[in-house]
Amino acid sequence: MLAFEAAALRDAGVDFAPVPPRYRSTYFSHVFAGGYSAGYYGYLWSEKLDADTVNWFEENGGMLRKNGDHFRKALLSKGGTMDAMQMYRAFRGRDARIEPLLERRGLTEK
Repeated sequence: MLAFEAAALRDAGVDFAPVPPRYRSTYFSHVFAGGYSAGYYGYLWSEKLDADTVNWFEENGGMLRKNGDHFRKALLSKGGTMDAMQMYRAFRGRDARIEPLLERRGLTEK
């Protein structure tokens, strides 16, 4: 594994001995142990909802009182009283889409 890493760093032109790589391949082994990947998926899911929510505000004129009221009534005031996706659908009128997150991360063509 170390030979592979050395070759990859050399091929990328970043094999500079005075500054060793910050992460090694073994650093990422924790991702597959103890449920970390499931937690990370949860973070990505919430980021998807966030990006789609920001998109809703942009589509509806931004930070207006009526938009804040709708956000508060459909999501914030409900808390954990019902299924999260039911609340989101009530707010957005549909399921969340991935496109706003992809755009946020620069992964779409302009």
